[in-house]
Amino acid sequence: MIYAQPNQKKFGLYIHWPFCLTKCPYCDFNSHVRTSVTWQDWLKGLKQEMCFYGQRSWGHSLSSIFFGGGTPSLMPPKMVEELINTADKIWPFTADIEISLEANPSSIENQKIKAYRDCGVNRLSIGVQSLMDDALKLLGRYHNRQQAMQAIDIAGNNFENFSFDLIYARPQQHLNEWEKELKMALTLAANHLSLYQLTIEPGTAFEKSYQAGYLTMPTEELSADFYNLTNNITMDYGFHLYEVSNYAKSGYECRHNLTYWNYQDYIGIGPGAHGRLSFNGQKFASLQTKIPESWLHQVIHFGHGTKDFYCLTLNEQIQERLLMGLRLSSGIDISRFNLETGNYLSNSTLYQKLLFLQAQDLITVTSKNFSVTANGRLRLNSILRYLLANTDN
Repeated sequence: MIYAQPNQKKFGLYIHWPFCLTKCPYCDFNSHVRTSVTWQDWLKGLKQEMCFYGQRSWGHSLSSIFFGGGTPSLMPPKMVEELINTADKIWPFTADIEISLEANPSSIENQKIKAYRDCGVNRLSIGVQSLMDDALKLLGRYHNRQQAMQAIDIAGNNFENFSFDLIYARPQQHLNEWEKELKMALTLAANHLSLYQLTIEPGTAFEKSYQAGYLTMPTEELSADFYNLTNNITMDYGFHLYEVSNYAKSGYECRHNLTYWNYQDYIGIGPGAHGRLSFNGQKFASLQTKIPESWLHQVIHFGHGTKDFYCLTLNEQIQERLLMGLRLSSGIDISRFNLETGNYLSNSTLYQKLLFLQAQDLITVTSKNFSVTANGRLRLNSILRYLLANTDN
């Protein structure tokens, strides 16, 4: 293994495995159900695309790899191992590289998880979604409560650094029910939890049910109560909110996801993956073909499945920085923002908007950074709409 030099530009690598056993009714991710998958073909395709982007990212060192999906824990450990080894041949790794893999409880078994660990995965993220059988049934999950508990136990026995997801503010859910479930989860969690409020996403089965009147979602006031309760309880258990939906003990924040939120460089390979790469003071966006079979066909014939690759305008970069950075409790570093945008903040109406929001207790602006307040997090979408309007002025 060749390790990175201190002055090399760091980036993250996202690898998308698009297949699932079933399609969850709330999910709008690029995931697909197939009766059979020839994993050797997909390994070849992912390696080819990785090599294609390796030739376009000289001088970069790899600080994180994230296997997402879909359900990456359906991948054979041998496939994961070969992808990690291929990345190791293309880029120098930082000494503390984080390698994460998403897993569903229904596809977790002790021997397989050990194999992932032995091939280099050092962080596991489990899609538990609920610790209640009735909620799991509502969410269309393939596992039950017992399997979720077993998966968490297996993860804890094999990884110091693991996390699991829960979805709350579900239809008909009461605050006291969520309080009990969350406290149970916090006794099981080691150092990290991802806690998402259920949202109705376009094109999902839940959207159809919601529009037909079969699903009743919490009011805005109740959703705020759920969120405040969540923040208070996690804090009591020693977990700090570092991003709108992510909680961790100090030092266990997901570094790969922080790459996105801090608007740093990353490469995305696999169907529907996207990336951001910087060259000579410019930032480029990439987007891969979404349909798995179409992506694989393109890779076989052209060496990559890239649908779009283009230079982002300054206005597009500023919008993306705001969308990503204001999700973080630490907010956006002003010095870096100005350095990478040509001193934009001090010469725009954006700063005046920030001061206006500060007067409303929605944003905090200091000499070092700007971030949303606790009150502002409850209105983040409205804040972003206001800030993103006319950011080119």
